[in-house]
Amino acid sequence: MRRVLVIRMGAMGDIVHALPAGASLRASGFHVTWIVKPQFRELLDGGGAAGEIVEMRRGSLRGVAASIGELRRRRFDVAVDFQGLLQSAVVARLARAERIFGFDRSLLREPAAALFYHERVRSAAEHVIEKNLDLAAAAGARERVVEFPLPPGREEGDLPREPFVLASPFAGWGSKQWPVERWLELASLVRRELGMPLVFNVAPGQAGRLGASGDFLIHVSSIAGLIHATRRAAAVAGADSGPMHLAAALGRPGVAIYGPTDPRRNGPFSPAIRVLRHSSARTTYRRGAAPDASMLAITAREVAGALREVL
Repeated sequence: MRRVLVIRMGAMGDIVHALPAGASLRASGFHVTWIVKPQFRELLDGGGAAGEIVEMRRGSLRGVAASIGELRRRRFDVAVDFQGLLQSAVVARLARAERIFGFDRSLLREPAAALFYHERVRSAAEHVIEKNLDLAAAAGARERVVEFPLPPGREEGDLPREPFVLASPFAGWGSKQWPVERWLELASLVRRELGMPLVFNVAPGQAGRLGASGDFLIHVSSIAGLIHATRRAAAVAGADSGPMHLAAALGRPGVAIYGPTDPRRNGPFSPAIRVLRHSSARTTYRRGAAPDASMLAITAREVAGALREVL
């Protein structure tokens, strides 16, 4: 059996976007080892996208050396860098794979990463999931599997017994963010007009950003708890963030609020999720600290109306 190292160390949405490529490699007879940051391991454990998982422990030089040493003790026929950064390309080279596959420099955020690849792959696909599938095919995946092998998750914290809408209100960077006050207004609309509670899923330490009280519930969890809560939710709402892509992968209905990022490239890969994007939005991946003006143009009532439709 040929052995492949999959390199997609973070973040949540990006790992979800690489799952079909990993599944395609496994379905094509590869033994898949996936290297990932420890905080994202729960996206892979028990899901079936990888036969083995190696953690990239970047907290210290000793941790990095241990992770690279763990890779070197294995022999890889192929390494596939789905991340496309200098750090991931260096990991591929240090793992001593016989052949390293990555995207053509024209598709990379850090074009210098292509210097470390033996094979540089072009893709005309629009969505990042399809680009990843093209890269996996170039690396030897004969099967094209558009599936998201995610683990079942685990129950954490309290969730309502009745149907609820699940929202993950925080995005990775500010310009993709929808203001907190809009989320709080949406919670009131969902309760009053849809007759169900809005549950905010947050990571430990984020709950205080939503205020001490309001017409909402807070669910603090790990990624495994988020997976479980998403499976249970009647619908989801969110911006361009990992939890929204997770919901799309799990086939949940919902509403995604988009602004500066292009949903044709980074949108939820699911017909069950409706994307709201104002006509004033201009595509830019500049990581601003404040919400983009196009995010501010979307109202809580619009989101509530879209949720009613998908429900």
